[in-house]
Amino acid sequence: MGPRGHRWGGGPGRGWGGGPKGGRGGWQKADLPSADDASAWFAGRLPEGWFTEPPIVVVDREEITVVGQLPALEGDFADDAARAAAESGRISRYREETRDERIEIARQAEHRYGRKVAWGARIGDTEELFTTLSVPVMTRLRQEERLILDTLVDAGVARSRSEALAWAVRLVGEHADEWLTELRNAMTKVDDLRAKGPEL
Repeated sequence: MGPRGHRWGGGPGRGWGGGPKGGRGGWQKADLPSADDASAWFAGRLPEGWFTEPPIVVVDREEITVVGQLPALEGDFADDAARAAAESGRISRYREETRDERIEIARQAEHRYGRKVAWGARIGDTEELFTTLSVPVMTRLRQEERLILDTLVDAGVARSRSEALAWAVRLVGEHADEWLTELRNAMTKVDDLRAKGPEL
């Protein structure tokens, strides 16, 4: 997830770590603790004053990423490069000042959700992530890329991440992002209908 990049997860309460078993060929989500309440948990657990609004919380099988908005910088800057440098410096200061507390919160979250926690912060047009996971699949992929593969596996389009990666490469095009969003929405509807059905 780079600066101003897309953020997956469907908003608060909708992670990809909990819920029933995935579709044909999908992995068993129930093997992991549900992270459906991760956004609410972090919103309640984080100290007041860290961020100016509730953080963006993104969940996949391995990682929870928490990115918060820091207060805007005051004052004038010579140009955009100077402002970006000041924003980066402020993020670095936040990272150092909150390190111990973030480690403790991450420890609690990892115990609760069974996933590693990565942190990030943004000011204006500057966004930085701290020590995010890079998980080996066929190559090392960041969370945003892993979520695409897991969506394809969950929906039964592919049987594994490696097969999903090959399929995704062929699919790449202008409307891929829109199609994946529609697919996730359809999967949510299927989960809701399954939950309303009779137990076997």
